[in-house]
Amino acid sequence: MKSVLLYVNDDSGLDARFQAALDLTRALDGHLHCLRANPYNPQMIFDGVTGMSITYDMSKYALEVDAKLRAEIEKRLASEDVPWDYQEANAEPARGLARNSALADIMVLSSCSGVKDNTLPLSILGDVIFNSNIPVVVQPDSIKKFDATGPALVAWNGSFEAGNALRAAVPLLKLASNVHIVVVEEDKDHDLPPLEASEYLSRHGIKSEIHELEAKKSSVQAVLLSTVNALAASYLVMGAYGHSRAREFLLGGVTRSLFRDCPVPLVVAR
Repeated sequence: MKSVLLYVNDDSGLDARFQAALDLTRALDGHLHCLRANPYNPQMIFDGVTGMSITYDMSKYALEVDAKLRAEIEKRLASEDVPWDYQEANAEPARGLARNSALADIMVLSSCSGVKDNTLPLSILGDVIFNSNIPVVVQPDSIKKFDATGPALVAWNGSFEAGNALRAAVPLLKLASNVHIVVVEEDKDHDLPPLEASEYLSRHGIKSEIHELEAKKSSVQAVLLSTVNALAASYLVMGAYGHSRAREFLLGGVTRSLFRDCPVPLVVAR
């Protein structure tokens, strides 16, 4: 895990994403790829008085905004001690990120916690996770760091997605001070019990501790969040969208809830 892909956009989460990506790149002794994905689409305005269509090209304004943002990011990176590059893509954010993830090892995006209308970041997260094969760090706007050497918590439900997330996170988990595998019982059989997850990690030289908890009257996400706090976890590893994405979006779901409410970075994969 050497190539860290950072989504560059002038929004409320940029500072947190930027710092988390720097921390990850240093911890992994890697390379930071900054990607600004933004479409330059001309807009058509209809004049109701003359009946004429007037083409108003927004691309010039967009290019000016992008140039200013690039200058700011490059100025900040000039004083940092990591190798980096900056690229621009004429594409919708989710599509541009997914398309440019083929040679990246991990991507840094924002959670949905920092904006009132969090439909856009949720949409980007869903599209990117479904259309790329790399783990994604979902960074809360309020956390301007990623502590790779702190305690890590792995949410385990024995699913295919949980297994993918665990495997993808191995390079990070090797750096963690402690690794906790947390199982929240939901009255269902697991395809892969937590002991197998722990044994898998042991083959990579990673020691782990298993915690089997009951949800009782609390939701799964509430139990996970309280455990994050109790164990002082630096980040949480989890599989994303264990049910269909449409069901998660309409009915809620652990993935969607944690994208909104988790107080620490998430490392997710599908």
